[in-house]
Amino acid sequence: MALLDVKNLSVDFKNGDQVTHAVKNVSFSIEKGEILAVVGESGSGKSVTALSILQLLPYPSAEHPSGSVKFRGEELMHAPEAILRGIRGNKVAMIFQEPMTSLNPLHSIEKQIAEVLFIHKRMAPDKARARVIELLNLVGLEKLTTRLGAFPHELSGGQRQRVMIAMALANEPDLLIADEPTTAVDVTVQAQLLALLKDLQQKTGMAIMLITHDLSIVRKMADNVAVMYQGDLVEYGTTERIFTAAEHDYTKMLLAAQPKGAPMPFDATAATIFHAKDLKVHFPVKAGVFRRTVDYVRAVDGIDIDVKPGQTVGVVGESGSGKTTLGLALLRLIQSTGLISFEGRPIDLMAANDLRPLRKDMQIVFQDPYGALSPRLSIAQIIEEGLLVHFSHLSAEERDQRVVAAMRETGLDPALRHRYPHEFSGGQRQRVAIARAMVLKPKFVILDEPTSALDMSVQAQIIDLLRDLQQKHNLAYMFISHDLRVVRALSHDVIVMKNGKVVERGPTERIFENPKEDYTKTLLAAALNISVAAPKAASA
Repeated sequence: MALLDVKNLSVDFKNGDQVTHAVKNVSFSIEKGEILAVVGESGSGKSVTALSILQLLPYPSAEHPSGSVKFRGEELMHAPEAILRGIRGNKVAMIFQEPMTSLNPLHSIEKQIAEVLFIHKRMAPDKARARVIELLNLVGLEKLTTRLGAFPHELSGGQRQRVMIAMALANEPDLLIADEPTTAVDVTVQAQLLALLKDLQQKTGMAIMLITHDLSIVRKMADNVAVMYQGDLVEYGTTERIFTAAEHDYTKMLLAAQPKGAPMPFDATAATIFHAKDLKVHFPVKAGVFRRTVDYVRAVDGIDIDVKPGQTVGVVGESGSGKTTLGLALLRLIQSTGLISFEGRPIDLMAANDLRPLRKDMQIVFQDPYGALSPRLSIAQIIEEGLLVHFSHLSAEERDQRVVAAMRETGLDPALRHRYPHEFSGGQRQRVAIARAMVLKPKFVILDEPTSALDMSVQAQIIDLLRDLQQKHNLAYMFISHDLRVVRALSHDVIVMKNGKVVERGPTERIFENPKEDYTKTLLAAALNISVAAPKAASA
């Protein structure tokens, strides 16, 4: 008997009279100790299939016209809620794709990890705390063991993802469903987490259903591969067979999709459009009854940066190194010290009202596309919002035309513009976030992990799109990413950050071909040759 047996699973989503066939008669099984990778483009039905296993889809708008899901021979399809509660988070656990929206913003990290221990194991508080600390150490968050009261917004994207993994592993499940478990983490932590999952799988016999768009992970981790396309399972077989003798054209296309090319040349003699000198962001650490400041977290510690029109400056480093904080400080979205100037005009001391007209020329694409998009607004309203503020003279028809043009530029179907964010896949939401920034025709754009939620084929398309937009409008980019292959394809220069400081900077090719610092060498080794042989401790 297979640990998990899925037969003829179909999922339809209904919106009035309109029916979307998201999954169509999918069948597969997972044995004890097996790692099955499910791959495919955004919107192919991977996550919907995974959510169907634990009956987590939004009913009644989602329904199953056909299908059976059996775990250890027990039918889960339409099972009573009491049975499902005993299985969810206990025998079958899930790592969700978006840690910021999956974690409760009102509860501390300790409370959220301990919750599954209280519910399923009936642990006493002291034993639960000891287990929480053990789990945080297990996923490389040693520093958080002294900050158990921290909230999700106080952690970096990678740290939040590791908290999600700790929650999923808390009860040592028989089956772990991992939906893009390493999307938000940097390359060194990715290697460590994959080694951790592989080690736990080998020690405990835990089976893993791994949903990912990164085929380099699939080849090193998976025993078998299921390839999905537009709701269909188009190819299914051993990892070795899929990678060496793929039969379906779509599988061959996925295997061939890698970030390619090089950034377009720019005018190095042009005047600098964005400049920062000795930029610092220090967060106070308060303690005691009177909450006195006893120390500072030096998230950004004395950084200089210059970006010219048509240039892309890549910023890389481990999770928590200060990359995103640097981007937010440059755009005056958080408080900082140091000189910041845009087009030769100082903005570091500029009042908010004076700064507002410049916002259309300085845009950002945030890391978490779901958290950055209002669930109450349609896609058209989200993309249009900046136009209402900065181009109030446009008519409704003219705004709609610009929204349609921006969606086409970013590979979205304009016919979908009246839908809402929850109706789109993670990759589609990321493209909406890019369209929202580009619709204003900015001069300087900060791209914070803009391809992290995208599958490999769409990554390549977005890179080509960003190159085309840069060449067409002479855009300046600051590209924040943990995917060094994407950085190499898009960036002219690279800044390597660690603990809020720049440890190395220079032209992209020099950094990749002849890095000088050991930290840079470690990042490159992890990015270009991920090993899952044995787990190692990760820095928080």
